[in-house]
Amino acid sequence: MSLDRTIAPDFKIINTVSLPEPQTYSLDNGIALHVINIGEQPVIRLECIFEAGNWYESHIGASYFAIKMLPEGTSSLTSQEISEAFDRLGAFTEMTHTSDRIGIVVYCLSRFLPDVLPLVSELIQEATFPEKELEELRNITLQNLKVNKEKTAYLATTAFRAKLFGTDHPYGQSQEETNLVNLSEDAILEHYNKFIKNAKFTVVLAGQVEEADVKTVNETLGKSKISSGGVNIGFKSSTSYEQVETVVERPDSVQSSIRMGRILFNRQHPDYFKMLVTNEILGGYFGSRLMKNIREEKGLTYGISSHLVTLKNAGYFMIGTDVKKEFTQQTIDEIKKEIHRLQTEMVGEEELTTVKNFMAGEFAGSLNTAFEVADRQKVLLLDGLPADFYSGYIERIHATTQADVMEMANTYLNPEVMLTVIAGGK
Repeated sequence: MSLDRTIAPDFKIINTVSLPEPQTYSLDNGIALHVINIGEQPVIRLECIFEAGNWYESHIGASYFAIKMLPEGTSSLTSQEISEAFDRLGAFTEMTHTSDRIGIVVYCLSRFLPDVLPLVSELIQEATFPEKELEELRNITLQNLKVNKEKTAYLATTAFRAKLFGTDHPYGQSQEETNLVNLSEDAILEHYNKFIKNAKFTVVLAGQVEEADVKTVNETLGKSKISSGGVNIGFKSSTSYEQVETVVERPDSVQSSIRMGRILFNRQHPDYFKMLVTNEILGGYFGSRLMKNIREEKGLTYGISSHLVTLKNAGYFMIGTDVKKEFTQQTIDEIKKEIHRLQTEMVGEEELTTVKNFMAGEFAGSLNTAFEVADRQKVLLLDGLPADFYSGYIERIHATTQADVMEMANTYLNPEVMLTVIAGGK
């Protein structure tokens, strides 16, 4: 049987997706445990999530080093012994860090959870921050920073966030050599004691979870003494970025990295879903207008994209691409041209339908495993979103109209109020 590749295969439009509801428990010490009990394999992912990222720091870098140092030594185990203990159980561990939160993530077979939990509890309650391992982490971080600062993409993104929010704002901060060198062990310990060891955190357990597992979690993580933790400090974003163009010169670079955008909003905003669709049309997927124009038609770049970046306390819109220096201004002009088209010409019904169907399929395809479902539910739980946020996700995407897209473009995508950062030069 021959296949006629000129005929597109049949497809089904996705109109709704149902996510399994998490079961929520309160441990003896008040810690919330959220269980997403799905999956066909006897595997579990345990997450301990702390509200303790850059937002809560007294010293820049303290939250990063506090979480990364947890597996480097406890009161009874060296870093090598900790690594070997997890290896014997076939467990994979990761220490995560963002501007808002830090966390411990462990993947293991379900039957090994009772052995993994005491190790995790020891990392949280008995970390010792040995000097040798701390200096090794500092040196590795400094070396990585040195390598990153050779990349125009890194320079453009960090400069963009710094100008957008301000260098004193947690969302505008980035690692700098001076801060890394001067960060003291006392500052790291202060963050650990206040926001990890004695602070309330959230536990998310995903995979094949039994009632016995919930009891085991309570017997380990539910017995530690918990204090009230830190205070959620308020920060004001910068308002001086509008119409600003900043150039980070790199004379030896043959390319420029461009970042354009503005402060916007997070998932709680009523225009979030309409803006998601508008962003997708502009630069959110491979068939977007920016890709068709600047990559396929003009050949100015290998790739260009736009994003809605959502954080706990804010959000921002950003367009990013890398081009040869001589194409920098032409690329910026073409970006503005595509934005102007969205503002003045109604998007075609066929294009809008294609984008909405793509977004619906992409969303449904991101829910194939227990851990992917847990990632979605985790956003609801941690950011305080309504329970129907994701169950109504596809419905809200499909409800976006041509007029909505034009309204969003005119309301939020005015290049005259955007910041432009160019790393590498023009």
